[in-house]
Amino acid sequence: MKISGQRDYLVSLESVAMTDIVLNMFIFFFISFSLLYTFSPYRIKKLEVNLPEASSAKPIKNMSEANITINNEGLVYLDKELVTKKELKEKINIMHKGNPELEVVLNSDRLVQFRNIVGILDILNELGIKNLNIAATSEE
Repeated sequence: MKISGQRDYLVSLESVAMTDIVLNMFIFFFISFSLLYTFSPYRIKKLEVNLPEASSAKPIKNMSEANITINNEGLVYLDKELVTKKELKEKINIMHKGNPELEVVLNSDRLVQFRNIVGILDILNELGIKNLNIAATSEE
């Protein structure tokens, strides 16, 4: 009777380790790219601004036709769309021609430099906008 010391089959652990590495890399990249996509600044639609406080602030009853937002970095948004001051002037002018009673709400962060606000107010004054509200939170 002959007893052999070698087995006829050979288990290769290199292929198991390689498969494990590839699967871990797939999971890592899948999670990383999904997080990058989820928190992409181009997908964020909500603009966070810290409005100044005012004792006479009242809630808005209906949404205005044009919402201008200036964030703390001085970037200007028209209805959540990033615009330059020139684009803002053109778009507001088109909206104002379509509706002479255009209602505009200016949402400005409390840390915005006043010259940025004056620049927007100057554009609105030049276009003849009469219905202007400046957003604020009530003092508590």
